Order: sequence, then structure tokens, then C-alpha cells
Amino acid sequence: MKDIIKPNSIMTNVKSHGVLFLLLFSTLSFGQFTDEINSNRPGESMSAFSVGKTIIQAEVGFTTINQKHQWLNYESTALASELTLRYGAIMEELEFIVTLQHQKEWYESPTINQTRSAIKQTFVGAKYLVFDPSKNYETKPNVYSWKANHKFSYRSFIPAVAVYAGFNLNFSDNPFTVPEEVSISPKASVITQNQFGKFVLVSNVFVDNLTAEYRSLGYIVTLTRGFNPNWSGFIENKGIKNDYYADGIFRGGAAYLWRENIQIDASLGMNYKQTPSLAFGGIGISWRFDENYDKVMLRIPKKDKGNDKKGKNKSKDKSKKRKDAV
Repeated sequence: MKDIIKPNSIMTNVKSHGVLFLLLFSTLSFGQFTDEINSNRPGESMSAFSVGKTIIQAEVGFTTINQKHQWLNYESTALASELTLRYGAIMEELEFIVTLQHQKEWYESPTINQTRSAIKQTFVGAKYLVFDPSKNYETKPNVYSWKANHKFSYRSFIPAVAVYAGFNLNFSDNPFTVPEEVSISPKASVITQNQFGKFVLVSNVFVDNLTAEYRSLGYIVTLTRGFNPNWSGFIENKGIKNDYYADGIFRGGAAYLWRENIQIDASLGMNYKQTPSLAFGGIGISWRFDENYDKVMLRIPKKDKGNDKKGKNKSKDKSKKRKDAV
């Protein structure tokens, strides 16, 4: 669209209404709640934003996993299921999270052939949005130029920042844990999120099993792109390291917005080493219950009263001059 240099009276009318709409829009900012469901699936990273106060969200996934170890000469096939419950409470920026992971595995080696099944991991924690770069930030639209309003903004490099803190709960009969695992151990994470047009970049840096013998350090980086209002795709890289196990995992997939509050997804992944090699694929669904949600509207602070008074005085002076001229 070309820049408008000499608008006629009709265009002036349209622009005046457009300016009013844009100004009203720029002075209002809603909380964490979005019109459509915002799920962490099918990636493994957590987004910086919460689901919104009083919102309940369930994210369920089923994954088949194949492992082969080159040196220990074993192979295993597993069926894993995961349930994550997210609940926004107390304030818009806070949510509580419970994650349960169950796994049934068929394990084969030259000396062992067994089937084992248990709750593999349990996480209980909370996430809080510390900083939102778009909160209380007023954009000034250029009503004369479509190009100026849609150009790249370097402000998008400023990320939203959240923190997560929680616990791993380890049950005594869990065959999937490392040796001498403690029953309760803390987990913490720093989360950042950037919006670059149709792309969303999320990163998690975490420390896990802080009080255990084999504490872990790791990261997850997820890049998501929306293709249209219903379809989106993602790629992800996860790295984890401790004295017992270290790995790098790559994952990719897509999600489809089936309904306003329902999303379905599918993904594939693998690691880069042979000790063990890892390949997996899964499907999932996310559902949001938002019947009890009341929209929280945050207003951007108005300008100083002193500045407003000056503006009013100027307008009065101008009107007086016009009357004198007449």
C-alpha cells in the first residue's frame, strides 16, 4: 500500500476513526489469556506466559520410544504417556503445574528379557512471568503509512522472562531412575520467549535434581512458526548433562487448532549418539477450560497531568485565536 500524501475529505474521516481505534487499542492490554488455547505441546519447553487466572488446561501425549545401546548390546521398546495439568491462580502471571509420566518398556539383552512399567517422572511446581516487554508499552501507529506500521521492530529482541520452581517426586519402586535417586529433589528453570513476526522463540535453561548425587544441567530451545490460523510447526533442540547421562535430542512436529480450546499435535525426534541411540514419535491433545475466566484489562498509565493541562491550554489558545480572526 502506498503512502497517502493528500487525502480527500472521505479519507480524512476514515483516518480519524482509524486513529481513534488504534489509540484505544494501544492503551489497553489484556492479561495472559489468549483467544485460542496456548499449549506447550508438542515441544518439551515451557512458554513464558501462563494460561490465565482461573484457567484449567490439560495436555496429554502418547509416545513410542525405541532405544539401542551399541556397547551394552541391549534394545528396548517403550510406550510412554504424559499428562500435564496447568492452573492459573492468584494472579494473571502465575500458574501451577503438575506433570505425570508413565512408561511401559520391553527390554531385551543377551542375558535379560523383561517388561517393566511404572510412573517414570512426577513434577510439581509453579511458573511466574517476571517480565513482559509488551506490558505498559504504548505503540505509536503511523496512520499515513502501512509500511511503517509493519516494518521489523528491534524491540522484538527483548524477551518475556519467567521463572519456574518445583520438585521431582521419585517413588521407591521406580525402575527408570538412576541409582541412589532421592525421593524429593528441587528443579528450577529460567524461561525466555521472543516473538519475531510469525516465529516464536522459546528457551529454557534448567537445573534438575539439585539435592541428588547426579544433578543435571540442561537447556531446551524451541522455534515455532504459524503457517495459518490453524496450523503451526516447530523444531527443537534439548541438551542435558550430568555425571550419569548426557545427551542431545532433536525434535520436530506440527500442531493443529481443531477448536478454540482444543489443539491436536504430532512429533518425531531422535538423538545424535549410539550409547544409546534414541528414536521416538508421538501424538497428543491439549484442552482448555475457560468458563470461569473474567478478562483482566490492564491500562497503560496516562501521561502526566501537567502535560495534559498544557495540551488543554494550547487548544484553548488556538480556539481563542480562531474566534479573534473571525
